[in-house]
Amino acid sequence: MVGIIIASHGEFAKGIKQSGSMIFGEQENVQAVTLMPDMGPDDLKAKLEEAISTFKDQDQVLFLVDLWGGTPFNQVNGLFEAHKDKWAIVAGLNLPMLIEAYASRLSMESAQEIAAHIIETAKEGVKVRPEALQPKEAKAAAPVDNSANAGKPGSFDYVLARIDSRLLHGQVATAWSKSVTPTRIIVVSDAVAKDDLRTQLIQQAAPVGVKAHVVPVDQMIKLAKDDKHFGGQRALLLFETPQDALRAIEGGVPLKELNVGSMAHSTGKVQPNKVLAFDQDDIDTFKKLEDKGVKFDVRKVPTDSKDNMDAILNKAQEEINKSK
Repeated sequence: MVGIIIASHGEFAKGIKQSGSMIFGEQENVQAVTLMPDMGPDDLKAKLEEAISTFKDQDQVLFLVDLWGGTPFNQVNGLFEAHKDKWAIVAGLNLPMLIEAYASRLSMESAQEIAAHIIETAKEGVKVRPEALQPKEAKAAAPVDNSANAGKPGSFDYVLARIDSRLLHGQVATAWSKSVTPTRIIVVSDAVAKDDLRTQLIQQAAPVGVKAHVVPVDQMIKLAKDDKHFGGQRALLLFETPQDALRAIEGGVPLKELNVGSMAHSTGKVQPNKVLAFDQDDIDTFKKLEDKGVKFDVRKVPTDSKDNMDAILNKAQEEINKSK
């Protein structure tokens, strides 16, 4: 029997699994995996691997995920690369999709066959009343044309620069991209630029109509000084660490503000709030950025209230001092 992993932001996966059981009965070889606010991508990857390991037959696995380009999708996609001849991923999870997947397992033995079959059911499950609002003919979404949003010819228009250890994920691909309408998303990282798989996954996670690139820090500096080949594109820059952002700015990338969205916890770091973790080097780096006149916009998504970076850094410093 095809194994099914339901993956989501928050408890959605557990909730829809319960709903599916109420309608279709309890199911074997089904696991719900959730990304919680205090987790990083590696934590989620470990949970996914643990869930897959519970299946006796791991040859056929179907992943149903909530959001294309989100962290659950990105981590699933990374595991999928080694099994893409048999495994399958379907994003846009809803209850009709899940129930149809359960039913399909009774007659289908391939994850990819089930994936292809359930898409139409998932789409048909989206209806509206009054019925007059329902489109008479479903039309494929046209790629977004952001050419009208380009800045002046021959230079980048830096619409957002963000520090986020998760890089390109759901909050960036949806909320921020819709808010600042970039035409290019550029991940600036030496480490990621050397990793072909991570580069490929980032490119796949880009929103429709937006091109994603991965470049080393030095290459970004060169582009900032001679960006005429990009023809006035609206650039959203993503930095994995504040150190990379500092190098870029010191090298000449003209950024006046950094959005600080997420910094993953690891050994030796303190965590003064739910999404930001620091060691002494991180704190010192932010102080250097501040000395250069860089402003900080601390929030995960555009609709969040802005946090006070100085207060966060002071709390982090106090926690580091206590730990010595």
